[in-house]
Amino acid sequence: MSKTKVGFVGVGRMGANMARRLADMNYEVTAIFDHFHQVAESMADEIGAKAMTCLADVTAAADVIFTVVTDDAAMEEIFSGDHSLLKGAQGKTFIHCATVSPEAHIKAAQAAAKVGAKTLAASMASSITQARQGTLYLMIGGEEETFKAHESLLKDMSISLRYVGPVENAARIKALVNMVMNINTAGLAEGLGLGAALGLDLNILREIFAQTGANSRVLETDGDDMVAREHDCYFSASHAAKDSGIANAIANAAGVDTPLSRATEAQYRKLMELGLGDLDKSVVAELTFPGRNGENL
Repeated sequence: MSKTKVGFVGVGRMGANMARRLADMNYEVTAIFDHFHQVAESMADEIGAKAMTCLADVTAAADVIFTVVTDDAAMEEIFSGDHSLLKGAQGKTFIHCATVSPEAHIKAAQAAAKVGAKTLAASMASSITQARQGTLYLMIGGEEETFKAHESLLKDMSISLRYVGPVENAARIKALVNMVMNINTAGLAEGLGLGAALGLDLNILREIFAQTGANSRVLETDGDDMVAREHDCYFSASHAAKDSGIANAIANAAGVDTPLSRATEAQYRKLMELGLGDLDKSVVAELTFPGRNGENL
């Protein structure tokens, strides 16, 4: 049994599978918190942890606290108030895994440092399945000394681990990863949608894409689903919209124009307006295949 006591704040699809993985690896997962307490209770019962109703109790029960929250506002919320994660946090380490803005990571790290706690940003370029299997691709930002102190824990969750420098760098790189992924996904949807409109055999088209410059990782992960209209969620359209928005805000601050990324964000925002935001990002094909537009899913 590892001597490191671990807590989790946010046990949605990714957080829950990360907690399961660490429990399997004999880490003592002591405390679970989620905005939906029933979700926390279910997860805690499954892995032998305790579901907390107060964030400060998670900090008290753990040495390392993983946070997997939805956005900047949620990140700020868990570090605000008299009973936040910061209460009694001296000597603790926070590892933030959500895709939030670089500014949110900086603000959280500064707040933790004021009370004597350490912070790492562990940005994930991986899926739910990889979280469960411990094969995440992790980009770690923060103080190198803190990274080295927790490297073995992070290795037990990942197949590839890369230290990238200051805490904000992890968020910047993750934003760029998802920016390009989302562009590729929307581009594939357009190519396959146009092929369908032309009456082409989409099996042959996908095979040719795979052997040419049209190949991409999303062809492997999303191509079949786009054709079959199977959009079970691994990475939602709403998350794609959020992450493209983060990347576009970073680009705007840097004075760099990103027209493809802005157009991609607009596509995913449209899917949210259509009520399709909770489906997988492959649902962007509903906007490009003839006769679909999200109907009869």
